[in-house]
Amino acid sequence: MVEVTSWVEDVEKMLLEDHELSSEVEQWRKHAIYRVPARIKRLNGGAYKPQTVSLGPFHHGDPDLVPMEVHKRRALLRLLRRAGRPLRDLVTAVGELEKQLRAAYVGLGDEWRAGDRFVEMMVVDGCFLLEVMRTAAAAVAGRRRTVHPDYAPNDPVFSRHGLLYMVPYVQRDMLMVENQLPLLLLQRIFAAEGGIGKTSTNVLINRMVLNFLGVADADKHPAAAGSLGLHPLDIYRRSLLHGTGGRRDRDIHVQEPAAAKPVDVRSARKLHESGIRFRHSGQADCLRDVRFHGGTLTMPQLFVDDSTEYKFLNLMAFEALHVGAGGDVTAYVFFMRSIVGSVDDVRLLRSKGIVRSEWVDGDDTVVRLLNDMTRDVVCDERSPLCAVQGEVEAYCRSNVRVFLHVSWCYLRRTYFGNPWTFLSLAAGVLLLVTDIIQTAYAVLSYEVQGKREYHDPK
Repeated sequence: MVEVTSWVEDVEKMLLEDHELSSEVEQWRKHAIYRVPARIKRLNGGAYKPQTVSLGPFHHGDPDLVPMEVHKRRALLRLLRRAGRPLRDLVTAVGELEKQLRAAYVGLGDEWRAGDRFVEMMVVDGCFLLEVMRTAAAAVAGRRRTVHPDYAPNDPVFSRHGLLYMVPYVQRDMLMVENQLPLLLLQRIFAAEGGIGKTSTNVLINRMVLNFLGVADADKHPAAAGSLGLHPLDIYRRSLLHGTGGRRDRDIHVQEPAAAKPVDVRSARKLHESGIRFRHSGQADCLRDVRFHGGTLTMPQLFVDDSTEYKFLNLMAFEALHVGAGGDVTAYVFFMRSIVGSVDDVRLLRSKGIVRSEWVDGDDTVVRLLNDMTRDVVCDERSPLCAVQGEVEAYCRSNVRVFLHVSWCYLRRTYFGNPWTFLSLAAGVLLLVTDIIQTAYAVLSYEVQGKREYHDPK
């Protein structure tokens, strides 16, 4: 008789246990921060790795990030002195959320599951992030000669020099999927400092993160007034999917899941030649603001710079890993890739104010960037943008005026673009007209001559 192996016994034991679906749902609902799998990282692994500071456990101890640890400790000391509270109170406040904070990280190593190391890391990283955001906010306010009264004017991080040379990299690292801190942690530290109410703290934390990440009108942004974000990347993503100009829900084209079908979208140049007009929506940070009405495709502005790739890649990775996040950012990137297939498409959209780039003669780079970001990436066909694409394609196929416009564009591009081609065409048309006139004259002369002979017989 075959010996029953240990793994068979383990499986049979698990079958006897009560595993309800609801418990799995509750467990997965707590997940918010993920390791990027190899299938995503292999395209551009550097886009997901922090360069300056580790936030959270996944990159803690990385040799390249260790130099920032001393500045984290300094931030903790400054915060405690200003608040006038003992460290023990702060540790106790965060420790009450230890189980919830651990559950947010998917794939947390065993070294973080025992002892006080996890809470220590959470307290230190959370205080550092609060302090660096406060320093930046004080600099923007510009009320003091120094950035913050608790820090020296020549501080390597918490000074104007640090804001110029260090903070941009901290902002970048805050948008890495693997380098996130739950905003619930910042809420708890903030409340332990001054005892502010939970609701007020939610709004303050959201606004602070959005301001630090450079979101326009962050204090009045709808994303700030909503519920507390899961982490900085989540609240930043929300800011890109909310309009700041009073857009209404009916402006967002929503399609039922069963009706959504993949559509082969024409490039921007071909759409333009089909009579489609492009218009800038007036917003640069609302990716949902893509509308099609009456032959006009209205789109937000896409500003392309050195940060574009890592921002979108991390946002797309978060959507792919976090169940329930939706795929609006991914769908937008796919939509832009579909209409930008060449340098001519970029030039057209740039002339309409829809694409901006800080690179001189960087149109080729924009095309390459959009293509690279969508390689081996899955897009949800139920996205509202699929409905917009369907509307555009239906307009191109059914409109008689579009056919005439395309024909005229073809003639203009083929024959009227070059003066020598135009002259050759004109000469050919003139010869053709001359031949027709000669033929018609010969036929008429023959008929007249025939009639004369018929009425004048000899």
